Amino acid sequence: MREILGRRRRLLRFWRSAGPAQLGAALTCATAWQWPVLPGVGMKASGGRGSRGGRDGPGRGCACPDPECVVPGAHPFDPGILAATTDERMIRWWWTNRPTAPVVLATGGAAPCAISLPAAAGAVALTALDGMGMRLGPVLATPTRWSLLVAPYSLERLGELLYAKDWVPSSLRFHGEGGYLVLPPSETGTGQVRWERAPLSGSAAPWLPDVEAVVDALVAASNGAPDGGSRLAY
Repeated sequence: MREILGRRRRLLRFWRSAGPAQLGAALTCATAWQWPVLPGVGMKASGGRGSRGGRDGPGRGCACPDPECVVPGAHPFDPGILAATTDERMIRWWWTNRPTAPVVLATGGAAPCAISLPAAAGAVALTALDGMGMRLGPVLATPTRWSLLVAPYSLERLGELLYAKDWVPSSLRFHGEGGYLVLPPSETGTGQVRWERAPLSGSAAPWLPDVEAVVDALVAASNGAPDGGSRLAY
C-alpha cells in the first residue's frame, strides 16, 4: 500500500520545523515513536584519499579511526550502540553539539527490525510486494541499498524462516537485536539516506509488517539480481 503524498509532506514539514533536520528526525523517532536513537559517527574532511574505493571523493572519509571503513559515516562510534535512548534531553544535547550527525536507530527489542538488500533488488522486491497487495511499512533508501522496516523479530524466528529457504543470498542483511540502521535525513559515505516509503504522520509509531510477510519476496529479488545476490554491496 503506497503512502499518501499529502501526509508524507506534512511529516517532512514537521521534522524540518523542529530545528536542524537531523535533530527534528531524532526527536520524532525517540519521543513520538519511542524508537531509541543515537548519533552516528558521520563524515570528516581529510587531507588524503576518501573512504574505501574513493566513493566519497578526495578529502572525504569516515570520522572513525579506521582509514578503510567499509560503511563510512554510517555506524555508531562514540557513543556506542548501547547508548541509544528515547530521552529527549540527551538527544537535544547530542545534536546540539553535532547538528549534522547521522541519526542511527538501534534495531530490535521494542524497536523496528529491518531487512536490507542492494538497491536494484529492493526496487524489484517492492514492485512484487505491491503486486501482491502487501501492506508495507517505511522503506529506507540510499544510492546502494534499500531497507524495509519490519516488526521486531527474534534471531530464533529469523533462523526458522531462513532455514526453510533453498538459498539465502549473502547480499541480504538482517538488522535485528543489537543491530542498527541509519535513518533519513542523514548523509553517509554512500550518499543521502531518504524515505522510499515515508512513515505516515501522527503521534503513533508507524505500522510495521511481520518479517515472514516480506522475506520471500526479498530473497527472490536478491536471487534474481545479475550476480545472483552473492555480492554484499554496502
